[in-house]
Amino acid sequence: MKINTNISASMVKKPQFKKFFWAVLAFSLLSFGCGYIAGAKRYSDFAQNGKTESKTLGQVKQILDESFVSWNASTSLPTDKELELGMVKGYVDAYKDPYTTFFPPVQAKSFQQEVKGSFGGVGMQVEKKGEQIVVTTPLKDSPAMKGGVLAGDTLLAVDGISSDNKTVEEVVNKIRGEIGTEVKLQLMRKEGSVYEVKLVRSEIKIPTVETQKKDGVFIVRVFNFSEGSPDLFKSAMNEFREARTQYMVLDLRGNPGGYLEAAVKMGSYFFPEGTVIVKEGSKTDPSVESSTSRSYGYDYFNSGLRMVVLVDQGSASAAEILAGALKDHNKATVVGKTTYGKGSVQKLVNFDDGSSLKVTVASWFTPNGTSISLHGIKPDVDVDLDLEKYKKDKTDTQLNKAIEVVKGLK
Repeated sequence: MKINTNISASMVKKPQFKKFFWAVLAFSLLSFGCGYIAGAKRYSDFAQNGKTESKTLGQVKQILDESFVSWNASTSLPTDKELELGMVKGYVDAYKDPYTTFFPPVQAKSFQQEVKGSFGGVGMQVEKKGEQIVVTTPLKDSPAMKGGVLAGDTLLAVDGISSDNKTVEEVVNKIRGEIGTEVKLQLMRKEGSVYEVKLVRSEIKIPTVETQKKDGVFIVRVFNFSEGSPDLFKSAMNEFREARTQYMVLDLRGNPGGYLEAAVKMGSYFFPEGTVIVKEGSKTDPSVESSTSRSYGYDYFNSGLRMVVLVDQGSASAAEILAGALKDHNKATVVGKTTYGKGSVQKLVNFDDGSSLKVTVASWFTPNGTSISLHGIKPDVDVDLDLEKYKKDKTDTQLNKAIEVVKGLK
């Protein structure tokens, strides 16, 4: 078992499967009704010291072993491994957390490819919000962005198959496919209008950091908070020094987040050592633990810097942490739209059989105690992206407003 320590250093116990097998089939078939396992007696009734104790599951197992007949001649019975994975998935699903997910080996491999930054598909990040699959980010220059898909759109169907009652992984697996093939998506805008778009799958390479200078303003676009983001951000800060300007726009639009550590390192350029960047805890006590600045060149960046953070509905997780810290400490003016609102952090646990578990381990709050999940990060200056102008000649009304605002800061 391998734990991705970039997400969390917490220890996770290795699952004990040796004595789980006899209950596997019943659990996989009844996973939709296993909520009681996650209730007040989830351990006393189901698992004690790694031993399965459920009388009901034992009875169901016996009935299936003695009585089950396949009605379809081509249907094969599940293998021992499939039963095991089905039970584990049902157990995890009972927690009803859209961000806590068990990946069987095939899906785990696909997820790892995405984390590494290259995969085949249409180039959009999706999350489960309530009962809906929602687009958080269409990636720059991807088939999804070129097809007009927007952050906040609800994904209704893939190739005519409804997304209702589907997990994010099931939907993503339907969207991905052989490069050059077509996939049809049905989506709904926030105002309720439904539209369809046909997209051709391509190799998706996730960008990380881009820089440009416009109208005397240095613009840093951060697309995600991956393991390599801090090093690329450091290069961008060196470019900023050489640009000889006091104006910076940090563009976090469509940034789905990533590693907390990356957000802390990137925020450390703008705060003195020990300044709180994010708080971890519960709703009632948001100050259980804090992540603080390491102060990378703070003296330089604090001297005359005028800064705007540009966000939208697709800015999530680590992007919200950084934007919230800059806002709360009055280091930057926030421009754009209210962010997505994903104030939880997951760690990834890799198991020996190739499967993995992404599990929520904390809730996050801004330095002033604002719940990111409940409120997102609200902009100081609210401005929409004029989609028609952007489609026509790439006029970016949000970026133009950010430039106007930053040059007006005193």
